[in-house]
Amino acid sequence: MKGFGKSDGDNLSHSLMEELYQDNSRIVYRFLLYLSHNANLAEDLMQETFLKAYQSLDGYDGSCKVSTWLCQIARHLYYQHLAGRKHEVLAGDGKESSGRDTVEDMAASKSSMKSSGQASPTEDAVIHRIELLQVLKQMQKLPEQMRQVIYLRAAADLSFREIGEVLGRSENWARVNFYRGKELLLKAKKEDEQNE
Repeated sequence: MKGFGKSDGDNLSHSLMEELYQDNSRIVYRFLLYLSHNANLAEDLMQETFLKAYQSLDGYDGSCKVSTWLCQIARHLYYQHLAGRKHEVLAGDGKESSGRDTVEDMAASKSSMKSSGQASPTEDAVIHRIELLQVLKQMQKLPEQMRQVIYLRAAADLSFREIGEVLGRSENWARVNFYRGKELLLKAKKEDEQNE
């Protein structure tokens, strides 16, 4: 499929969009969830992504996979959302609350659980979550595109070629950034373990 357009008729466009949604909504949602860390926002932006895609079906030229094209639209919409939020935060008091404990609070809780002896299944789940949050915290220290490569590979299950297409780079660039990022995360984990 080189490209497609709305000129084929409204019913065909509608069925095409249904098929595109079924085939790609999960990957677009995961990509947006990675960017936003907010399930509701990811859902809203995913819907908006498919609306924009429908409005510009005739602009798809087939030079990349459809999922890559959709993720590019999604990323653009997310950045537009951030620009709008920046103005809102500047106009308000600049404070936002996620309603969740910080990684530091959870780490303190983890230390107290370890010192109390054996952990219950609930405590094991909390410890697993804390360790996951610590990895995510370390990922935030990585360069933006390296973080995106790791997420797209690990969570969205994209190939290195697809990651390169989504980010406008080569397959080799995506592969190298993934392995370098993974090495940096492993090094940070070892340093954290030595400091405990």
